[in-house]
Amino acid sequence: MDHFLYRDGALYAEDVPVAEIAAAVGTPFYVYSTATLTRHFKLFQEALSGMDHVICYAMKAASNQAILKVMADLGAGMDVVSGGEYARAIAAGVPGEKIVFSGVGKTREEMRDALSGGVRQFNLESEPEMARLNDVALSMGLIAPVTVRVNPDVDAKTHAKIATGKSENKFGIPISRAREVYARIARMPGLKAVGIDVHIGSQLTDLEPYRLAFAKVGELVDTLRADGHEITRLDLGGGLGIPYARDNQAPPLPLEYGAVVQEVLGDKGCEIEIEPGRLIAGNAGLMVSEVVYLKQGEGRDFLILDAAMNDLVRPAMYEAWHDIVPVTEAAPGVEQSAYDIVGPVCESGDTFARQRMMPPLAEGDLVAFRSAGAYGAAMSSEYNTRPLIPEVLVNGDQFAVIRKRPSYEEIINRDTIPPWL
Repeated sequence: MDHFLYRDGALYAEDVPVAEIAAAVGTPFYVYSTATLTRHFKLFQEALSGMDHVICYAMKAASNQAILKVMADLGAGMDVVSGGEYARAIAAGVPGEKIVFSGVGKTREEMRDALSGGVRQFNLESEPEMARLNDVALSMGLIAPVTVRVNPDVDAKTHAKIATGKSENKFGIPISRAREVYARIARMPGLKAVGIDVHIGSQLTDLEPYRLAFAKVGELVDTLRADGHEITRLDLGGGLGIPYARDNQAPPLPLEYGAVVQEVLGDKGCEIEIEPGRLIAGNAGLMVSEVVYLKQGEGRDFLILDAAMNDLVRPAMYEAWHDIVPVTEAAPGVEQSAYDIVGPVCESGDTFARQRMMPPLAEGDLVAFRSAGAYGAAMSSEYNTRPLIPEVLVNGDQFAVIRKRPSYEEIINRDTIPPWL
């Protein structure tokens, strides 16, 4: 569910007409709903009620400071994967003890920053990382709390580029080597193992892969405890999908996910950590764009927008589907036509949809990309020297620009010409 609905033929973001935002900030832009962000976070709270748990928002999905502040005010921790994300979380008011540091390539500087500022735990991904963190912690006179990300070799049945739990993926340590690795941690004075971490992929639409992975983690808990390790928390990652797909297949609800966690791991006496990102932010955001041209081609027609692949890269990168709807609702029963919906970047990959059925549209009309709140603005770039597009946050009947569009001068002035040129 989201809070982007038609009223009297006009698309609204909560209580604000989307066209009103477009008139104020220009197109293209992203707009997020505070009410939807809040509702989705609370769904996970409800799903894990009765279990000791912490919800750490996976801020790679959407990392604007205003969104992080909404999450922090709701009590969320943060899952970060870089020093920059750690700095963003701290700046948004999230205490270090509620920040989980994930990622496969943590640097010494990132480790030092997190240990200095406080961290709930590091999710270790490799043995070289383990040795490096031990050295850094000892050099600071500290002990780093850690989990080990185990790779359970479970097929998440998602897109190959966002699957993370199979043996050929770069993430984690093979679960078959977990006992050896935890024994090594126990011999490292700068590390303290506090739990186990697992994350098998993103945009999962089936609970069975979770069930299989969690069962393997549960067995590992028993094995490690028998070896004398104190396992008190289980970081189960995130990845629960949202309904992008054209076939209207509804992914599992957070309540169903929570039931699986309770069923498989509820008897382990561990604090449960989860790190949802897409399900919280995905349907909480739209990207809004204007039609620049309607172009007739050889055997197909094109709808050329002022948004491009640099603004929303998911279709080009993952062949991802986004519902694209007119901001002014089409009349019931109006005849639709097939268009390739494209942007102005000079690459054929700058295509949002092929042969998409759309109602009649004209130059200057607005369209909205649904389910664009996650991995939209966060993955955008200034390719072709196209400015990063504004982000807008709506709360009831008010809205605010939470990231402005830079001018060409601001973009160019970031470059430095050496004095010898």
